[in-house]
Amino acid sequence: MSSPSAHGVRRFLTGALGAAAVVAVSIGVAAPPASAAGAKYVALGDSMASGPLIPDITGNVGCGRSTHNYAHELAATLGAASLRDVTCSGAETSHMTAPQPLSVAGVSTGTAPPQFDALSADTTLVTLTIGGNDAGLVGIAEDCVNLDPTATPCKKRYTAGGVDQVAQRVDAVGPRLAAVLDGIHARSPQARVVVTGYGLYIKPHGCWPVQPVLPVDADYLQGNVHRLNNVVAAQAAAHNATYVDVEAPSVGHDSCQSASARWVEGYVPLNPAAPLHPNQRGEAAYARIIAGHLA
Repeated sequence: MSSPSAHGVRRFLTGALGAAAVVAVSIGVAAPPASAAGAKYVALGDSMASGPLIPDITGNVGCGRSTHNYAHELAATLGAASLRDVTCSGAETSHMTAPQPLSVAGVSTGTAPPQFDALSADTTLVTLTIGGNDAGLVGIAEDCVNLDPTATPCKKRYTAGGVDQVAQRVDAVGPRLAAVLDGIHARSPQARVVVTGYGLYIKPHGCWPVQPVLPVDADYLQGNVHRLNNVVAAQAAAHNATYVDVEAPSVGHDSCQSASARWVEGYVPLNPAAPLHPNQRGEAAYARIIAGHLA
């Protein structure tokens, strides 16, 4: 199959959240860990957690929240007493305490309340995936699309003058995440707080032109995902939360793999999912990984 044009890739990325997904993948789940059974569970986070374009949509369509995201899969695995899933595509750390305007293809779908509104004093489990939008990682990945193997890597632009602009954005997530974790503990002092990192989106050196980024840029992009995961892990350790690594277990399941093996989609998805996001298989895998930590 010929490679898509850069313009076509960008048009697909822009309109993907407004498309209808029509195929679901049946995935089994493990037996519930007894230690977490009966949890009053609140799921917070961004599109990595919400599962945009994975059937079926629940709640405001602008959030792209799927009934097969990792929160729903995890709640079923644990036998949770209740689930309040307020994960939302596009969410940043600020949307934990502030409303989030929502839209699909430029058309407003309303506003999501602050995600912290879902927390209460009797909440016993909280999962959180946040920070990628604060750092702007998806937009940077879109900017690095390159169909010319002789072109200048986008890494050169982002590191001009010896200053890594993306690394700076990633490091700035740390204090914001610290405030989020402290806010969760203040509102839900009984809760076990679990924070995930982000997955392996592209293997070392990439797979140009299957995924249209140059090898050096593939390493640069995933390197900053890894950097963000380290920031998240450090803040979790410092603020009484459990960090769950989903990057290392994702080896062999990145967007360079076959449609049946990948946990995350590339610039043009082969499974129902938003570009550069987990598919249903990935969300189910993340749920199993988190459940293992809770056990």
